[in-house]
Amino acid sequence: MEAKEKGINKNLVLFGLIMGMFFSALEQTIVGTAMPTIISELQGFEIFAWVTTAYMITSTVVVPIVGKLSDLYGRRLLYLIGAIIFAAGSALCATAESMEMLVAYRALQGIGGGMLMPLSQTIIGDIFTAEQRAKWQGVFGAIFGLSSVIGPFIGGVIVDAVSWHWIFLMNVPFGILSAVMIFMGMKNEFVKRTQRVEIDYLGIFTLVPALILFLYGLTFGGDQFEWNSATSYLIFGGALLFTIVFLYAETKAKEPVLDLSLFRNRVFTTTNALGFLLGLGMFGAIMFVPLFMQGIMGVSPTKAGSTMTPMMIALIVSSVLGGQLLLRMPYRSVLAGGMIITTAGFYLISTMGLDTSMWMVYLYMVILGLGMGLVMPTLMIAVQNEFSKDRLGTVTSASTFFRSIGGTIGVTVLSVVMNNTLRSNVDTQAAAEQAQGNGAVVEAIRGIQANDIDLYSVMVYPDKFPLPDELKKQVIHFIQSAWTQAFSTVALTGLIFVAAGIIVSFLVGNKRIERDSKDGEQKSKLDFEH
Repeated sequence: MEAKEKGINKNLVLFGLIMGMFFSALEQTIVGTAMPTIISELQGFEIFAWVTTAYMITSTVVVPIVGKLSDLYGRRLLYLIGAIIFAAGSALCATAESMEMLVAYRALQGIGGGMLMPLSQTIIGDIFTAEQRAKWQGVFGAIFGLSSVIGPFIGGVIVDAVSWHWIFLMNVPFGILSAVMIFMGMKNEFVKRTQRVEIDYLGIFTLVPALILFLYGLTFGGDQFEWNSATSYLIFGGALLFTIVFLYAETKAKEPVLDLSLFRNRVFTTTNALGFLLGLGMFGAIMFVPLFMQGIMGVSPTKAGSTMTPMMIALIVSSVLGGQLLLRMPYRSVLAGGMIITTAGFYLISTMGLDTSMWMVYLYMVILGLGMGLVMPTLMIAVQNEFSKDRLGTVTSASTFFRSIGGTIGVTVLSVVMNNTLRSNVDTQAAAEQAQGNGAVVEAIRGIQANDIDLYSVMVYPDKFPLPDELKKQVIHFIQSAWTQAFSTVALTGLIFVAAGIIVSFLVGNKRIERDSKDGEQKSKLDFEH
């Protein structure tokens, strides 16, 4: 696919891309703050986690498929389809009358969102030179981070001020406007196909069930079914079987969804591994820090969401700075520096406890944002500058895919770590309290659990529980202590993933952005060096 840059309205395209990426990324985190209100209205507590999981699964699955299709049919058409699906899914979510309907509509919305994100980054690679690309990918990396970290805050504000329905309704006009801007701005896009298009149907129809089964198993393993059970073996065995068939199909397809030969390129392999590890840890921090603020520090949902603001500002600044540093330094230097800072941020978060002050939380968020802001745009820039433009859709979507699936798995794994550690901490503390003669506290805790009441809700809404004041104070302190220790374990688990990324970043090699001495254009080449 060749993008004919002459005649493309870059300003119009940029505004459309920024709008589309911001709102599609926002949907990954904005719903969390509104879930208590949604649950109280729609019920269905037992499946509420699927409101987030359904979106992340479908948005992850569609990424590598849309990347290949955009190489074959053009970015403009695929972006328009994605924007329409996203807007339609958003409108339907706002009309949901049950939790089951909301989950189904979120899955549809995720298909659209999963199309918009990689296409936005691919179009940037199409219409800009290597030097300009470094600048704008830094900006888009900042936008992705911005939308992710302020999602909880915006969700809290909308729920407090209007209604949870507007979390979804606000996407409709912006999604349509983004589609119109791209449609008009890229009306002169030229797609040149020299041979008949070959769609990798077997690859598509094996990748989708492989990912869905795997993510379903991770989400409900140990909860809806035991890890060591026939159901677990069937689900993960099916995921493995579909994965094997998918990998075989990709070696035979003329136009594979995921070209396995790309992994012969060192930069492609290492940056995708790094993006996967960053996704594993990053979404855990975003998901649990606002919960810490609301449950342990006792702030409101809106203020808890605003805790991410310092991280957002730091991420924006370092994303733009990282794009400029790449014009002067090798990828390895920027990536390693960013991962070291991110690891330090995770360690500091793991030290947060009952005595942590608000300004210390803000400081830790700033450090975390500075590190992630250096890494995120660098990953995309490094990959795009390794390949010719006719392969940008495939390689860009692959990079987005690995980071997205890392985030999806990270949310699931860290949630399991939190739940299991919390249960263990409660049992340990209960035994200690019983030994010290505080049987009333233990009895109150067991009574709460027997009534299927989440311990976190006791911290956030203590007035709803009819206990004597002194006993209530002891119960809340008991839960806060157990929850804080579990939170620290989650942060340390994320730290392991991110610290492994430091090692991976040094394996990228000494590559840097290469520009032609005459006009600064990227050299169209495919480097298979090891």
